[in-house]
Amino acid sequence: MNRILRAISLAAIALAPLSVSFALPPQHDASNSTAVASEASPVPVERVFDLPLSNGSHQRVLYSAPTSPKAIIVMMPGGAGDVGIERDGDLRHDNNFVVRTRQLWVSRGYAVLIPDAVDGANLRGMRSSPAFAALVGDLVSFAHAKSATPVFLLGTSQGSIAAMNGAAHLDATQLAGVVLTESVSRLGGSHETVFQADPQDVRVPALVVANHDDRCSVAPPEDAPRIAAAMSNSPQVRVLYVSGGVEQSRNPCGSLTPHGYDGIEQQVVDGIASWMDGIAVR
Repeated sequence: MNRILRAISLAAIALAPLSVSFALPPQHDASNSTAVASEASPVPVERVFDLPLSNGSHQRVLYSAPTSPKAIIVMMPGGAGDVGIERDGDLRHDNNFVVRTRQLWVSRGYAVLIPDAVDGANLRGMRSSPAFAALVGDLVSFAHAKSATPVFLLGTSQGSIAAMNGAAHLDATQLAGVVLTESVSRLGGSHETVFQADPQDVRVPALVVANHDDRCSVAPPEDAPRIAAAMSNSPQVRVLYVSGGVEQSRNPCGSLTPHGYDGIEQQVVDGIASWMDGIAVR
């Protein structure tokens, strides 16, 4: 665990000064990025970036964008955080809500930045740490280098801890808002919740999304008002309730369940995007 935390701490040192060097026009290729054609959506390309860390490891990210994005969403996947982004753009683990819906976000005019776990590390128990907040901040800096548009954080399940933590350490000049979906609010196997990620320090608009039909024991929908209330210094906090979903997994906290919005993806994306539209045009 100490080794992994050290690697993430090094990310805070290495990513920020190198972010601008990755802001390449989409028609150009570079040794540190891979462009992947997208045939079934309005995405012109999906680009893979390897952001070098000073210890020799890399933070790999997938960037999907329409031609002229209205804003960029930095996604914080749930679970262990291991998306498995391959060099050619293939994804080994693409079931997570924030990963499998990226084309829906692009169709709404939003670019999406999806980080992988550093060296495939299990991120459970690490997302509320100061080191992880620094890493999220550097991802936001990278997003700003890609496009002069507002940047949002969006986390789901365990990833909401990371989104809350990042938002608590960024101000309105860096972040337009934060979205927390099916947030882990009760202690479980990761031994951390959104309440340990300094919610009182969030000073940007926030949206809390909860599915009435979520049966995940560590993310009960009735905790949504508590999560909203904990962000006491946010200028605007809203709770958005949804209902429905398909149960394809025996694990009620799995991605292909109501907890992961399986079967109601468009409804959830539209609800969140409508809220972000109102924030981004201010």
